[in-house]
Amino acid sequence: MFLFDGPERADLTILLAHGAGAAMDSPSMTAAARALAAAGCRVARFEFDYMAARRTEAGRKPPPRAETLNPQYLAAIDALGAEGPLIIGGKSMGGRVASMVADALFETGRIRGLLCLGYPFHPPGKPEQLRTGHLAGLKTPTLIVQGTRDEFGTREEVATYRLSPHIELLWLEDGDHDLKPRKRVSGFSVADHLGTMATAASAWAARLHSAGR
Repeated sequence: MFLFDGPERADLTILLAHGAGAAMDSPSMTAAARALAAAGCRVARFEFDYMAARRTEAGRKPPPRAETLNPQYLAAIDALGAEGPLIIGGKSMGGRVASMVADALFETGRIRGLLCLGYPFHPPGKPEQLRTGHLAGLKTPTLIVQGTRDEFGTREEVATYRLSPHIELLWLEDGDHDLKPRKRVSGFSVADHLGTMATAASAWAARLHSAGR
């Protein structure tokens, strides 16, 4: 099952997966998808099996290791069957999973790029446990949108990482892992940051679309 936002005849589609602990219709995912839709993008959201199972089963099934979800992400791409250009990505873990399957898809022309919203560079409080090894050689054009105080990777921390030149970073001042700032501290609202994210992502995607023609 997919949730769709945005115009049906948009130039391209963005497929987004959720994070480890919140479903595809969580407030943060919904707000991000609607912001991208308002910027003219067609957005499709989907859930991994463990999250979908929480809707019908008692208890909270814990998320599996991220790499074990790669086949499910590929299956979602097949099920979506997007006719036009496709960008994949997601929130936190969803973006991480997308990043692990992106290069094989990009090399065969199935996707144009990768969009990560709050990439989990390391677990909170464990900066030594980096999840960046595959990002150094990533060939897929990538946009990572990150809050400067994200506990999964702050601006100061990420500046020390070895990342592929194909990765662009958009930093949102005082944003947390959901890109939310403290308005009294930063002067920005969450709507401000989501608008900035969506405008930047739409312009970035348009450049990829033009380059691929």
